Amino acid sequence: MNSIRNLAVGLPVRNGQVLAEMGQGKVKGAKYLRALGGVGETAEAAMRREFKEELGVELGQATLLGVVESIFDFEGSPGHEIVHVFAVESEDIDAMALEEQLHVMDEGSPVGWFDLASLDRPLYPEGSAALVRSWAGLGG
Repeated sequence: MNSIRNLAVGLPVRNGQVLAEMGQGKVKGAKYLRALGGVGETAEAAMRREFKEELGVELGQATLLGVVESIFDFEGSPGHEIVHVFAVESEDIDAMALEEQLHVMDEGSPVGWFDLASLDRPLYPEGSAALVRSWAGLGG
């Protein structure tokens, strides 16, 4: 772990569903979800830019839910992140059907809607699921 990475992520929520990127570890094969976001400018600006670059959507209101610190191991490499977690709104995203599966434009990773009350896999960064559940009125 050479440095602490500072990033910002956004979680769109609609009808109790959260939009997140799907992933699967190469070492253990475990499925997971990852909030979309990025690094660079200010936290909110980086997150907005990444939604535009990754999904081609503009964001409306963004509400900072909190900041989480994540120390983890990903495929044998340690990591340390400080993450600003936002709930985000978007007319572009609201126009999409909940059954619709999207893909991150630069890498092709699938993005879909998942029931916040009963996620079947972890949502990273750690702590973001509790923040967005609380914001959506679904408890922590």
